Amino acid sequence: MKKNFLLLILFVTSIGLFAQWKPAGDKIKTKWAESLDPKNVLPEYPRPIMERTEWSNLNGLWEYAILPIGQAEPRSFDGQILVPFAVESSLSGVQKELGAKNELWYKRTFSVPSSWKGKNVILHFGAVDWKTEVFVNDIKVGTHKGGYTPFSFDVTPFLTSGSQKLVVKVWDPTTDGYQPVGKQHKDPHGIWYTPVSGIWQTVWLEPVNNKHIANIKAIPCLDTKKIAFDVCAANASSSDVVEVVVKDKGQTVASGKAVAGQTLELPIADPKLWSPESPFLYDVEVTLFSAGKAQDKVKSYTAMRKVSFKRDDNGIMRLQLNNKDYFQFGPLDQGWWPDGLYTAPTDEALVYDIQKTKDFGFNMIRKHVKVEPARWYTHCDRLGILVWQDMPNGDRSPQWQNRDYFKGSELIRSAESEANYRQEWKAIMDYLISYPSIAVWVPFNEAWGQFKTQEIAEWTKAYDPSRLVNPASGGNFYRTGDMLDLHNYPGPDMYLYDAERPTVLGEYGGIGLPLQNHLWQTDKNWGYVQFKNAKEVTDEYVKYAEQLKKLIKAGFSAAVYTQTTDVEGEVNGFITYDRKEIKVDEPRVKKVNLEICNSLSK
Repeated sequence: MKKNFLLLILFVTSIGLFAQWKPAGDKIKTKWAESLDPKNVLPEYPRPIMERTEWSNLNGLWEYAILPIGQAEPRSFDGQILVPFAVESSLSGVQKELGAKNELWYKRTFSVPSSWKGKNVILHFGAVDWKTEVFVNDIKVGTHKGGYTPFSFDVTPFLTSGSQKLVVKVWDPTTDGYQPVGKQHKDPHGIWYTPVSGIWQTVWLEPVNNKHIANIKAIPCLDTKKIAFDVCAANASSSDVVEVVVKDKGQTVASGKAVAGQTLELPIADPKLWSPESPFLYDVEVTLFSAGKAQDKVKSYTAMRKVSFKRDDNGIMRLQLNNKDYFQFGPLDQGWWPDGLYTAPTDEALVYDIQKTKDFGFNMIRKHVKVEPARWYTHCDRLGILVWQDMPNGDRSPQWQNRDYFKGSELIRSAESEANYRQEWKAIMDYLISYPSIAVWVPFNEAWGQFKTQEIAEWTKAYDPSRLVNPASGGNFYRTGDMLDLHNYPGPDMYLYDAERPTVLGEYGGIGLPLQNHLWQTDKNWGYVQFKNAKEVTDEYVKYAEQLKKLIKAGFSAAVYTQTTDVEGEVNGFITYDRKEIKVDEPRVKKVNLEICNSLSK
C-alpha cells in the first residue's frame, strides 16, 4: 500500500512538472513547436549511421539554474528546462541569456533498466555549447570542449542501485570567447543571431558489452570499386575481429573480416552509384567478435560515390560527381528555428527544410557555419542532396579582401585559440566523415576567424582526400585547396577566375520579402534587395538565374543562393522563418533551378 502511495505521489508530481512547461516568450513558432509534447521530445534514435536496438532517451524536463561562474552545485534550482533546447530558446521554457560571466547547471535523475544488468552504460550527448562538465552521482566523470560534436562517457563504474543523479555544468562565452560560434552573437543584429548555450541535441543512454564498436569510418573509392572500412573498437585486444557485411536489399554484395583497428577494403562488383537523382544506399552490418563470440553488432549504411574535378572540352575546370561534370546548386542553409534556435522542434521539421530544398529543384545544400545533428545528415543521404559543410567561425577576423588574391596579413590567433580551432575542426570531420552526402569541406568563410589558410586547407585535404576542400569561401583567397569561391550580392558575377581550379559562386541573391505575421521582429528586417510580393521576388530570382546560366558557360561550376528560410531579422528566404509560407512561385523556381542543375549534363 505504501509503495502504491509513493508511486501515486511521483505520478502526480511528474504531471505537475509537465503541466508547468510552456514555450517562453511571444516570438513566432513553427507548427511543429505549437504541438510539441514535452513528454516525447525528439524520440527518434539519434545516430542512424551506427544504430543499436537498445537505448534510453533522456530528453525532457530537467532542473536548471544559472549562477555566477565558479560556484558550487546549487542546492536549489531556478525551475524546469526542456532538454535539448538551448536556454535562450523559446522551447526550453526559459528563454534567458547566459553570458560569459555565468554557468548553466542542469540536474535530473535516471534509472538503468534491469535488463541492462552486466552491461556497460554509455552516456551520450549529441552536442552541448560549449564547455561541459558532467557529474554522475556527485562524481565528475568527464569534460568536453566543443559546441558542435557528440561526446560520451562510460558511466558504469559510477552507477549505484536505484535512481542515478546526473548533473551537467556548462560555460559558454559566445562572442566573448575565441571558440566557434557561427552566427551566434551576444548582441544579435543583422546577420548575427541569438546565442545558443547549453544542451541542444539529444541526451541518451546506451548499453554495450565491455568490448564494443565505438566508431565506423566508411570511405568509398569509385575508381577501384572498393569501400574502405575502419572500425574502432573499445577495449578490444589484438585477437579481436570485426566483420563487415554490405547488403543490397537484404542480399550480401560484399563481406570481410579484419583485426579490430585494421582497414578493411571490400570490393563492390557492379556498384550502384549514389547521386541526388538516385540516392542509393547500401545497408551495412558490423559485428565485433572476441574468441569467436559476438560482442557487439550495429547497423549502418554507406554509398558508392565520388566527388572530384576535371578540365572539360573547353578547358574549364568542372566539378564532377561520379566522374561526370555536375553543376552543384543549392541554398545557403543556416539551420535556425524561431522556437528552438539551433534545434528543430521535431524530426519532421528537420526533414522539412531538406525536402523543400529538393522540391525547389536544388541538388545541394551549403550548411552555413553550423553543424547539424546526425539525423539531418542521414536525411540528406536518404533523400539525395549534396552537402557543403562549413566550419563554424570564431575568434576575430583579419582584413577582408574579396576581389583578388589575398595580399594582407593573416590573423594571428593565440596558441589556445589555434589549438581549439584545430581540435574542433578535426572533431567535426571525424563526426561526419562517413556520410555520403558530404561533398565539400569549407574551413573558412569571408575571412571570419581565418588564419594559416594554406596550412589548414592542406591539412583538411590530407585528412580526408575523398572530398573537395573549399579553402576560403568569399574572400582572402590563396592558390590552395580545390576551388575558388566568389561571393556577390545581389546578382551573380564572376569578377575573378581560376584556370587551375573550379570557380564557384559560394553566395549570391538575398532577395527580401517581409511577410506580416511571420516576422521575428517588427522592424529592421532586411534583404540585400526587397520586393513587395511573391511575383516580384520570383521575377528577380529568375532574372538572376538566367544571368547565372550565362556565367556557367563562362566558367562557374557551382552556386549557392541566399537562402533557404528567413532567419531572425533576415527576410531573404524562400520560406518564412516559421516555415508557414513559401514566398516564391515554387513551380517557376523549380523549373529554372533544374535547368541550372542540368546545365553540364551531356
